[in-house]
Amino acid sequence: MTDDTELIKKRLTELARRSYNSGIYTFSDFLSLSEQSALQEIRSDISFVKYTLFGGVGGAERVMVRFGEEGELGYELPFPIVTAKVHPVSEKFAEQLTHRDYLGAILNLGIERSVVGDIVIRGCDAFVFIKDSISEYFIKELTRVRHTDVKVTLIDGVPEGELYKTESKRIQLSSERLDATVAKVFNLSREDAQRLFLKRLVFASGKEISSCSYTPKPDEIISVRGHGRFIYRGFESNTKRGRLNVLVDVYV
Repeated sequence: MTDDTELIKKRLTELARRSYNSGIYTFSDFLSLSEQSALQEIRSDISFVKYTLFGGVGGAERVMVRFGEEGELGYELPFPIVTAKVHPVSEKFAEQLTHRDYLGAILNLGIERSVVGDIVIRGCDAFVFIKDSISEYFIKELTRVRHTDVKVTLIDGVPEGELYKTESKRIQLSSERLDATVAKVFNLSREDAQRLFLKRLVFASGKEISSCSYTPKPDEIISVRGHGRFIYRGFESNTKRGRLNVLVDVYV
């Protein structure tokens, strides 16, 4: 157990207790997959309060935690998340920018990673989910990504399904073990897939998975850092040779 993991557990526990004791909503910053896994580990310790995860739009990987619910508190309070659209000033001269390019430009402004959620690139545009407290600074200061001049506008929201697109695939497996599924989805050898578990890079619904033999549940989101994500839809049928036809929706 790392010191960072213990710190995030302590921080989340404090937010949960403050919400319960004061009768208010409390919010975390955006949580990475590892931090979401830490939240899963303390679920029984904070069972006295209900919480919700949200990253600005359905399907987001980095999410905030909101402790408290309307039924208990008597009012609703939205997540402090806004969506920023980053667009090149001139599409004609714009570079093909990557996630790393956008993240690097944002962090170079002195903005902490914890107040920035997912960065999703669609064509020439990037959609960035950020904490509302930094929105003015973000709009004013993010004017260039690599060599491309950009402008930032806040948008009311992104229609569900527009940013997080998936492609359905049918794969054949000898068993529903997660290492076999990961290997097949990302075109890896079984040995390479198993190394990902040892490196603590595999997550199911935000929980770190250390066992290669873990069997994912239907509709569970599997995240493999450095490779991508997919939704495990589950067993469909048997082949004539006794293998399993399994359906997955891979994020593209």
